[in-house]
Amino acid sequence: MLVHDYLLVLRGAERTFAEMAACWPDAPIATLLYDAEGVGGRFDGREVRTSRLQRLGVSQKGFRVLLPLLPAAAERLPVRDARLVVSSSSAFAHGVRPTQGVPHVCYCYTPFRYAWYELGRALAEVPRSARPLLRAMLMRIRRWDLEASRRVTAYIAISQLSRQRIADAWGRDAAVVHPPVEVGRFHPGTPEDFFLVVGEVVRHKRTEVALEAARRAGRPVVVAGSGPEVERLRAQYPQARFLGRVSDEQLADLYARARAVVLPNVEEFGIVAVEAQAAGRPVLGVAAGGALETVRDGETGVLVPDAGVEPLAEAMRDVDFDAFSPQAAVASARRFTPERFRAALREAVEAAVRTA
Repeated sequence: MLVHDYLLVLRGAERTFAEMAACWPDAPIATLLYDAEGVGGRFDGREVRTSRLQRLGVSQKGFRVLLPLLPAAAERLPVRDARLVVSSSSAFAHGVRPTQGVPHVCYCYTPFRYAWYELGRALAEVPRSARPLLRAMLMRIRRWDLEASRRVTAYIAISQLSRQRIADAWGRDAAVVHPPVEVGRFHPGTPEDFFLVVGEVVRHKRTEVALEAARRAGRPVVVAGSGPEVERLRAQYPQARFLGRVSDEQLADLYARARAVVLPNVEEFGIVAVEAQAAGRPVLGVAAGGALETVRDGETGVLVPDAGVEPLAEAMRDVDFDAFSPQAAVASARRFTPERFRAALREAVEAAVRTA
């Protein structure tokens, strides 16, 4: 049995889960909420079991209102007939309840960020009057989350940062298997004079930091992605181009034409960094988190020691990004192919079950 938090859109975690599903092609899938069209039909033909919340018809834009209900819904997902459970979790999927004695191996992106290390950010996003209620709810979820972690047979982390957060939150160790990246979708092209930012335009992605760095450096910048911060940032940075959500084909073209791809935030892994290298382009990011495992500083990109605006702006002004070898970038990206991921994941799951 395979389990994922929710299958509503096709982003990094869902693409990873699709490769997990390919490891066990006959396994049923359980998820809290499912939108077949939203995930591009990736799981058509598979048995997909959902929680009772599915009947509410909540979409990606509105599912967060269900937050208080999600832990209990995860516990009630129909997995009792499974002989092995492999979950894919950044929030609630690790809380499923298989039959006692059935191994449960969790591939974990991160413990639920808003209950653990981004509590302050979660509170800042709601009106002051609502903060006490939200804090109390997130503290209840944290207690549930810790209890759920004790029922899991073994964890597999997506990166060293994820492994550390699993240890800090739950006191559990984890093997590390890097996520897959569809590197074959990307090819080098001819770079043009713009820096590229890819991802959801939300506060924790720190898009504003990249835009401010580009403004100070006097460099063109393009943003590929949508989110609640777009209109505010569009008004604040009229020199930037906001393309909204783009197709896979458009994204591959943007990567290939970018001077460099900017990662202003600290990611647990950072699929964007690998996709950029697969397109032969260097990465400009912060020397922390997943970038330390995906980017070869000085060879396939530049990692600045400080997460502030000025170090990024200085690199945009002073670094000759065209001097980086596209061939070296492509070779670096090939460390993260889906084939390597599937082999490593199966081996890690089998090892966890053997030692359970």
